Amino acid sequence: MTPSTERLRLASYNLHKCRGMTGPHAPERNLRVIADLRADIIALQEVDFRMGRRPEALPRGRIEEMTGMVPAVFNPTGANSLGWHGQTILMRPGLLEQAQVRRLPLPGIEPRGALALRLPGVTIVALHLGLIRSSRRAQLRRIIAQAGRIGHDRLILTGDFNEWHDNRGLEALEPMHVIAPGPSWPAPFPRLRYDRIAVSRGIEVLDAGVWDSEIARQASDHLPVWADLALEPRSAAPEPGILGRVSDNPAE
Repeated sequence: MTPSTERLRLASYNLHKCRGMTGPHAPERNLRVIADLRADIIALQEVDFRMGRRPEALPRGRIEEMTGMVPAVFNPTGANSLGWHGQTILMRPGLLEQAQVRRLPLPGIEPRGALALRLPGVTIVALHLGLIRSSRRAQLRRIIAQAGRIGHDRLILTGDFNEWHDNRGLEALEPMHVIAPGPSWPAPFPRLRYDRIAVSRGIEVLDAGVWDSEIARQASDHLPVWADLALEPRSAAPEPGILGRVSDNPAE
């Protein structure tokens, strides 16, 4: 690992096609929120419009200018799309040379997919799970199986899990530590914890939270979540046994 990736601020943000709760399309608000997060890596959901050829809702030409971040390199859904199944990953430019991204097709009634970002010593999977719990369970099982074949023993999952329960639907994540920083949906009056981060052994959660600002409550129907993470030396990695517990407090 290089010093730039031993500690990371990771974030996840469902952009809701940059329409806020009801419109209009105003991606500059989302880009301001992304800049405010000061993340090293951010998983984005709903970056493309859903109909037709799924053109980008978040204009790629403004991303680096307004946020200092750059999109990961992979084959998107279509020629005019920014994401794959509406998802993309932004990162600090210094990480781009080390980054490799794989698309992970997922099962379920509706088309879904995840993105696996490989950096030295860690794999980060960006996901947006389905609306039906049986599909979400199958999708998590597929992600865990595919991530195991990639080869890294440090694994992070983040995104919109579409799961509001803490003790249902997450069984495939054992023995990962699932962090639910707080309610993130709906943004104007958040009540449900859809957006989560799950980490394997060898990763310490230093801090985590929901990014709740005035502009974030206007820019999407989700608030972003974030976590400050440290990759522990391999000799210090704890033994498995967390058993998929869900925590509000990263220090638990």
